[in-house]
This record gives sequence, C-alpha cells and structure tokens, in this order.
Amino acid sequence: MSEGLCNVVHTLKYVACIFYDKVLSLHEDSATPVSNPLLAFTLIKRLQCDWKNVVHSLEASENIQALKDGYEKVEQDLPAFEDLEGAARALMRLQDVYMLNVKGLARGAFQRVTGSAVTDLYSPRRLFSLTGDDCFHIGKVAYDMGDYYHAIPWLEEAVSLFRGSYGEWKTEDEASLEDALDHLAFAYFQAGNVSCALSLSREFLLYSPDNKRMARNVLKYEKLLAEGPNPAVAEAVIQRPNVPHLQTRDTYEGLCQTLGSQPTHYQIPSLYCSYETSSSPYLLLQPIRKEVIHLEPYVVLYHDFVSDAEAQKIRGLAEPWLQRSVVASGEKQLPVEYRISKSAWLKDTVDPMLVTLDHRIAALTGLDVQPPYAEYLQVVNYGIGGHYEPHFDHATSPTSPLYRMKSGNRVATFMIYLSSVEAGGATAFIYGNFSVPVVKNAALFWWNLHRSGEGDGDTLHAGCPVLWPTSGYTSMDRNSADPAAHTLKTKMMAERSWRSPVAFQRSQKPKARVREEKGEQASGGPSQHCLFLVNGRQGRGL
Repeated sequence: MSEGLCNVVHTLKYVACIFYDKVLSLHEDSATPVSNPLLAFTLIKRLQCDWKNVVHSLEASENIQALKDGYEKVEQDLPAFEDLEGAARALMRLQDVYMLNVKGLARGAFQRVTGSAVTDLYSPRRLFSLTGDDCFHIGKVAYDMGDYYHAIPWLEEAVSLFRGSYGEWKTEDEASLEDALDHLAFAYFQAGNVSCALSLSREFLLYSPDNKRMARNVLKYEKLLAEGPNPAVAEAVIQRPNVPHLQTRDTYEGLCQTLGSQPTHYQIPSLYCSYETSSSPYLLLQPIRKEVIHLEPYVVLYHDFVSDAEAQKIRGLAEPWLQRSVVASGEKQLPVEYRISKSAWLKDTVDPMLVTLDHRIAALTGLDVQPPYAEYLQVVNYGIGGHYEPHFDHATSPTSPLYRMKSGNRVATFMIYLSSVEAGGATAFIYGNFSVPVVKNAALFWWNLHRSGEGDGDTLHAGCPVLWPTSGYTSMDRNSADPAAHTLKTKMMAERSWRSPVAFQRSQKPKARVREEKGEQASGGPSQHCLFLVNGRQGRGL
C-alpha cells in the first residue's frame, strides 16, 4: 500500500508535496506511531478522507487524471469510512471511561478532569495535537448518531481551532469554520440551548451572509426566545447517553480509572506469593511464580507464564486470522458495541509450541485442556480504545449455545497477557471491586463456577479500554468447558490445597449491589513486591 501511495504522491506538484511533508513529519519521531490513539485516528482519517480531498481538489487539476488513476489503484486497500467512524467512537470511549478533557486531547494531553482538579493520566513522550478538521470529524460522528453530549465539546473545539486558523485553508481538510458553526448551532438547539444556537448561527452569517437556511434558523431561534422558555426549548443539562445493558457503569469505570488497583496491606495472610508446582513433575524443575490476587472471587496471577518468544509466536500465528469479535445472541454470533476487539481461534495443530503451552496449562491447573473439555485458544487484539464491558465467561441461561453443543458450562478462565500496555487495559472485577493491571507474559486464572456447578456471580468482569498500547495489546483466553463441570471442580478441590474453600461456601443468590455498597473492603490487586516461599525460606521476587 505504501508504494502505491508514493506513486500517487509523485504525480503531485506543490499541493501534494506539502501534504506529503506533513505526513512524514508526523511519523519521524516515533517507532510505533499508532500507539498514540490520537495519531492512530488521524492516520486512518488521512488514508480514508484527506487523501481523497487532495486528489479531487482544484489545486490538483493539472494532474487530475493521473491522480485519480493512482488513487483508484490503492483505494481498496485504504481504511473504509466505518474504520474512521470506529476510531472516532474509540476516542469518545476513552474520553468517557477515563474522564479525559476534550481540550486536553486536542492538544495531545491525556488529562482527567474531576471538578476543578486536572490530573495527567498519561504523559506521552511527544505531544500530538489535533486540527480543527480532526475535531470536526469526531464531533460529526457523534452528531450523526444524535449524541449531542459528545458532539458539542468536540465541535466546540473544532470551532475554536478553525477560528484561530481562519483563512489558512488546507487542501486536505473537508470541513471549515462555517461547517463547524452550522453543526454546533443545531446540536445546541437539539440539546435545548437556544441562546447558544442563536449566537452561533449569527456568527455563521458573518462569514456566509447569503445562506438563507441559516437566516431562517436565526428568525426561528429569536422567536422561540421572545416567546419565553417552554419545556420544548428550555435550556437543559446535556446528559451522557446511558447504555441500558450496562447497569454497573460507575463501578466499572471507577475500577478502570485506577489502571489496576493495588493492595492496601501486604501483610494479609490469605494473599501471598509462592512458587507453584501443583505436585506436577512437569513443573518441578521450573515452578511457576504464583500471586494470589483476591479470594472472593478467587483470582491468581502466574507471572512469566510465557516467554517473550512464545508471546511473539502466538501473536504471529493469530494475526492473519483476526476478525471483529462477536458474542452469542440466540442462534447467531453478532458484533456488538460493548465488545470492541479482533479475535482469532487457534487449534493446537497449528504449531507444536501450542501443544507445549497446553501441557503447561494442564500441569498447572489440573484441568483437561483438550476439546471438548476446553475451547481452542482465543487470541484477542484490542486496538484503539478496545474494550469488553462487564460480562460473565460462563453461561447464565440454560438456553446458552454452550449447552446445545453439549460441552457443558465454562469451569474456569485462563487468560495470558501477550503484550504490555503503558496505560489502560486493566481487567476489572465488578462485584469483587478490584482491577488487575496488564502484566506482560503473565496469566490470570479464576473459576467461573461454584462447587455446585452454578455460576459464580462475583466473576462479573470487564476488559477496560486500552488507553496507550505498546505493541498492540493482545490477550489469550483458554476457557475450560467440561460436561461434568461440577464433578471435576469438586475433584480439583480435593487435590489442590491452594483453592480457597471460602468461595464455595457463599450464597448462590445473584448480586444486587457491588461490594463497596455493602461496606466490604477490597483486597486489592497485584503487588509490586512479593515474597516467594523457596524450600521453607522467603525469597524476594518480582
């Protein structure tokens, strides 16, 4: 694709050279430019939108046929509009979950705003600012969905930036100050703020006095204000759109904002670190470093479960097969907004290394990881702002496809972090009221079912949006689905002393409130320093 784009560039004269120089300057200081979600958005925008504007601009008229021919050769390889829309929505998702300030984002800063306090959530090595046209596109995506909560701040920022650069027209830009004022005025009107709509519409007419539609809008707004406020046009506070399926949003986002909660007491006896062999000859010479993260639900982290080479190998095997992740909906598998990622399923026959990995998982957990007792390895890449809102890994309905496949319910989840992230991406356990940050090459393990075979309601968990990946945040799940789930788990209880019996003695009633509301204290997340037991002595680890 890059060679084709270069051929297009070489057919241009002055205008395209300026644009090409701008593109090069954006990437010269960064080895992995798309790790910045702002830069990733503008990259998609350039390939999907800006190039098209340059190709069809009046300034390029001398080479128009050559430009069009060259562009058509690479057009099918360029991002589609749905990719640009998805990138814009990802930025809005990061804005919501991490309470990011739009003005800060436009300057390239990732700042959380709480009341009058402004905190740097992440400090990139190089600030990358957005243009007025960039902000306009993000705002327009929300505007077209009728989401004025997100549309207004982004369109306001677009108006502000366009005002500051008025008269400096850029060939690649699709929008202008007039476009931003037009959309922002109507967004305010739809949100109930007629005064702002009138003010912006009058400003629009200063730049485009012959626009009859806007002149009619001005008269309409003036009449509404003259008649006095009424329920239809009274100014109202713009509410963030609520998501009906996400009733634990505040807890979920609060846990994500911690970027992985830490323990308050390192001396809690039930939270410990040790070298784990599970009495398996396979692990005697190379025990796994185990850290107990939480008791209810019982969650453990196995550090350095895979090597860098193994993680890279798995990513390479999965990459050609990655597709938009789906969820089960009745008889169908459908993409949904509450799960944004790409995933691929890998069979053990793909590579001998996967067989070795399965042996290691089986030795550590005692579970049979061969089908039909376990699913294939699922590799997931979260991309720009990728996330998975609160969900259970086990089936919560007897009509679930898991039962129709006669595979039983999911006993446990074994999730391996195949890369690191600099910010975001934590795994949040909603009812447990704790979150686990990404630990590269580590494996997170928990049981999905009680000893009775019923689902453990405390395992409601979520994948927080990735704010700043390093090399493409990816995780891999191995879910154990056993037709005799409760029998196997009872056996595991008898054989594994590290399984906390407390979790099996709890009520099976569904949770109505989060643990914080019940006044219970969270046990925290991974510690930064851990003590491992070696031959009866303590050794410093991690």
